[in-house]
Amino acid sequence: MRFMMFMLPNLPTEAGNEEWLPPREAVEAMTAYNDEMTKAGVLLALDGLHPGSAGVRVSFAEDGTTTVTDGPYTEAKEVIGGYWIIEVSSKDEAVEWARRCPGRGCAIDVRQVFEMDDFPPELRAAANL
Repeated sequence: MRFMMFMLPNLPTEAGNEEWLPPREAVEAMTAYNDEMTKAGVLLALDGLHPGSAGVRVSFAEDGTTTVTDGPYTEAKEVIGGYWIIEVSSKDEAVEWARRCPGRGCAIDVRQVFEMDDFPPELRAAANL
């Protein structure tokens, strides 16, 4: 089973302070955590993300029109600071890996990734699989 773990930081970067960087100790702790997942063979991918102020949001209306909005997004209550994709045997194991994260003042959402086998045959057929 694959899971995506989203880091939801409580960072001043989203409040307009673009000079924020994590302290060296936090980077060292996170690197050790990532190394632990790599050595355990569960880590498939990971990345940190630039703040929303450096991004854009593409919104799709019901009529098919699109709107592009520059960040930051004042209506956003939570932002994604980064992610991991892991492959483990159960949701409980994914939660255990999330619990080991050395993060402070943040949260991690753990979400299972859909596999094609999760869909009924008619939807797999619609996807040409």
